[in-house]
Amino acid sequence: MQGVEIVTFGCRLNAFESEIIRGAAAAAGLGSAVIVNTCAVTAEAERQARQAIRRARREQPQARIIVTGCAATIAPQRYAAMPQVDAVLDNATKLRVESYRAAGAGSTTVGPGTEGGAAAVAGIEGRARAYLQVQQGCDHRCTFCIIPYGRGPSRSVPIGAVVEQARRLLAAGCREIVLTGVDLTAYGADLPGRPGLGQMVRRLLAMLPELERLRLSSLDPVEIDEELWRLLAEETRLMPHLHLSLQAGDDLVLKRMKRRHSHADAVAAARRARALRPEVALGADLIAGFPTETEDMFRRSLDLIEECGLAFLHVFPFSARPGTPAARMPPVPPAVIRERAARLRARGAAALAAELRGRIGRENLVLVERPGRGRADFYGQVSLPPSLQQGSVQRLRFVDVSGEALVGVPVT
Repeated sequence: MQGVEIVTFGCRLNAFESEIIRGAAAAAGLGSAVIVNTCAVTAEAERQARQAIRRARREQPQARIIVTGCAATIAPQRYAAMPQVDAVLDNATKLRVESYRAAGAGSTTVGPGTEGGAAAVAGIEGRARAYLQVQQGCDHRCTFCIIPYGRGPSRSVPIGAVVEQARRLLAAGCREIVLTGVDLTAYGADLPGRPGLGQMVRRLLAMLPELERLRLSSLDPVEIDEELWRLLAEETRLMPHLHLSLQAGDDLVLKRMKRRHSHADAVAAARRARALRPEVALGADLIAGFPTETEDMFRRSLDLIEECGLAFLHVFPFSARPGTPAARMPPVPPAVIRERAARLRARGAAALAAELRGRIGRENLVLVERPGRGRADFYGQVSLPPSLQQGSVQRLRFVDVSGEALVGVPVT
């Protein structure tokens, strides 16, 4: 093997940071190596990471194996103790060129922690759309979540730096930018003047008229500020797609999760989004089998899919994380958790199918991400003629549904 292979687990932010890692490793001159960027959201994610580490050593015995990410930040010694691992980097050191110089020279590096400013922002080469990290860390302590311990407190990238990095992405050919962070709606609370996410988005769009498509990643439904709601209604370059961090539909479960919204808040946010932007599509994160969850409580999560009109679901079977309050609560049997997760996914699949069928006959500006595949403004996947230029934005009419994608034909 020559060069660096990166294996990424977890969220969009991790995927974004893997591209920064790629650039840092290249700048450091790192040779034959496998970098595993771990996730700590679930025990299954950690199990898969350990499995990937062992497989990498079997398949590439001469490569240096470097482990980083949230799981490596929270429990560095666990990964340092694996015989397959040559170096461990935490979430702060994994973005630095010097870390890979040291790892390449034989240092078994364990980083000093997650203090410091928000991570640098960078583009993703060769893509029509790119993620732009504008916020890092989280000040909340949801009872199921270990991520604040791996990401540290909330830190925001100053607006000027966001604009400059977005300008670089556009100059590199990106047509759509996705703003991402650990707790995106917390943006700006740590900056002078406390600019909110809505203010930052408005300034970004005003200063970059050439930015055609701007999309937001996961949002807390009760922390969407008034400026952002106005933008959703008025700014066509802000894509009509919101992904809400809901987690559950039962108020008692939400209270035990230490979430900041209620069932009614979630429904109100969905209704407000549709009133402001009728073509909007909604997605959400939902957890199945949170401790103490009864069948009636679970049904309220099922009902939430229809009540909010959720089309794009991320379903997580509950996984106890040692050190979190939820790990000490009375658990739901594993078989019940799996069954409930399957029911949520089935309901979500039906909701997505209905959403896509409802779009047949409409026209939409679609970003061609790769030959034969694109992304509609409302986030739906689109199957399209392979002759359409990658990276272009095309007006298509939806004529059918194929699997989980709409079928689009050019409007002549």
